[in-house]
Amino acid sequence: MKLFSPLYRLAMTWSRHPRAPWYLGGLSFAESSFFPVPPDVMLAPMSLANPRRAMAFALLTTLTSVAGGLFGYAIGLFAIDAILPWLQEGRYWPAYETAVAWFDEWGVWAVFIAGFSPIPYKVFTIAAGALSMALLPFTIASLVGRGLRFFLVAGLMAWGGERMEAMLQRYVDRLGWATVALVVVAGVWYAWR
Repeated sequence: MKLFSPLYRLAMTWSRHPRAPWYLGGLSFAESSFFPVPPDVMLAPMSLANPRRAMAFALLTTLTSVAGGLFGYAIGLFAIDAILPWLQEGRYWPAYETAVAWFDEWGVWAVFIAGFSPIPYKVFTIAAGALSMALLPFTIASLVGRGLRFFLVAGLMAWGGERMEAMLQRYVDRLGWATVALVVVAGVWYAWR
């Protein structure tokens, strides 16, 4: 069943849209403070579709993500009392508690790790503000962590270029269903455990 091929073609069409960089910047900003979709889902196909502009896309993603992180920091600094009930009732509460514990143990390195890894960076930006972390180290750790991640993603996609795009187009349905199967297996394992 070819469910993922049309989605892949649609993503590649959108990634070539003239306003795609604006959407990428907006998504990157929003993801760092309140939105759940990571910018990699746009950065990767845009870099794959336009390998010569991949580094510019990575820079745009990094800068707008850090700007969004600063917005998340401001939310934590000025509005933590207002959003705390929402955090406690939502799915991000364990991540928030982890962020607070990591800040206590590792300080600014927690921001770097959250910026580079798939950990919800937005939770760490809000926690950093709530804990009144020094702004300059927070910003530097965010720039380095997010920059490494986004330049790595863009670089790998640009390096793969047309060959990778053709290969993905050929195998995207198999990869998609394999991913679904892995998620189901992980969910069953987690529920059983």
